[in-house]
Amino acid sequence: MASRIASRSSQAVAGPTEHPTRMSHLCAILGEYLTQYQVKEVYRAYLFSAEAHGDQRRASGDYYIFHPVAVATILAEMRMDYKCVMAALLHDVIEDTGVIKEALALEFDQEIADMVDGVSKMTKIDFKNRAEAQAANMDKMFLAMTRDIRVILIKLADRMHNMRTLDSLRIDKARRIAKETLEIYGPIANRLGMNNICLELEDLGFRYHWPWRYRYLSKAVSKIYTDHVSFIDGVETAIRNCLSKKAIAAIILSRQKHLYGIYRKMREKHRSFTEVADVYGVRIVVDNIDICYLALGAIHSLYKPVPGRFKDYIALPKANGYQSLHTLVMGPNGVKVEIQIRTKAMHEVAESGIAAHWIYKTVQEPTDKGHTSWLQSLLDMKQGTRDSLEFLERVKVDLFPDEVYVFTPQGKIIVLPQGATPVDFAYAITHRYSHILI
Repeated sequence: MASRIASRSSQAVAGPTEHPTRMSHLCAILGEYLTQYQVKEVYRAYLFSAEAHGDQRRASGDYYIFHPVAVATILAEMRMDYKCVMAALLHDVIEDTGVIKEALALEFDQEIADMVDGVSKMTKIDFKNRAEAQAANMDKMFLAMTRDIRVILIKLADRMHNMRTLDSLRIDKARRIAKETLEIYGPIANRLGMNNICLELEDLGFRYHWPWRYRYLSKAVSKIYTDHVSFIDGVETAIRNCLSKKAIAAIILSRQKHLYGIYRKMREKHRSFTEVADVYGVRIVVDNIDICYLALGAIHSLYKPVPGRFKDYIALPKANGYQSLHTLVMGPNGVKVEIQIRTKAMHEVAESGIAAHWIYKTVQEPTDKGHTSWLQSLLDMKQGTRDSLEFLERVKVDLFPDEVYVFTPQGKIIVLPQGATPVDFAYAITHRYSHILI
């Protein structure tokens, strides 16, 4: 089949007329940062996938090929390398068609075949129940991810498009998928620092897992923002004028806290909607770190800071690489406003996470050590588990970290889990500096 597909022209691809339109859009995005040869290779993968899926349809009735094209487009918008985009176009051919991994390696290369295999579910094994099947498939995906981080990026893009099109599924199935998204895929995106993907996955998961709560909260938030448009504009104007007087160049962005974040805070802290403090938010993006702290001083001279609500994630970045200054201030009329201050580079990392570290023309490896160490921790975690179910549970716990930062007398930072004891700190010190002590 591979040779037949490779020889076909673009006009000969079977399927609806929307194919060329959607692929033209994808190719236009790819043309902004890839070479002509690379775009042609991506199109060749599309031809292969279109032939393999043939007339297959999704639950919505759409031709199946629309899905891999949409997944590839999400990754192209993230500026992923061409082989990653090719694997996205091919990501379901092993699982849903007669194509085998060896055929993909022969038609394209082993690197692409391994990525596609990494995101493919194990459909030829009989499992005792759905939980065991989910655990085994997650196990397979996580291990593939430690070898090539692009596997999880493809899977996150795949899950994002599936969540966007969840309306076509039965309510019970949609709710199950939404629960899995909130428990696994949203936290993974967060752990990799991919804020945009994380927020969308969480809000969509919230919408389908708790539809009534989602509708109520959505209406409440919309009403607040509608009623306070002039308030938000006034705060932005005041901040802009304040920074301008101090000759601080900055981009001012208003930020609406996402629905699932509001709901989670209400549930975890047992607060009513009106008690959630930081519904309003303003983001300030500046040129360098020094200006971040100058801007912070300017903001605190404009609005009174709320005691105990300042966090310096620049000096102490989050585990996913996130850096920013957070401060809660008393805005006009006593309304609390959360201010985030960061550099342009920090903003890019905050929004795109590990994708912001991507290097297109070399072997694909994340340049951020925090993400690399997490991937290594997955391997270590796997070695200490009895089976896939236990491994998945440990990963779930790991994806909701509350780190504790401890300073050594020399000023070094040791990261420990919540609930750690002095003994854990002593062990961490001994383990970390064992090469010096010996």
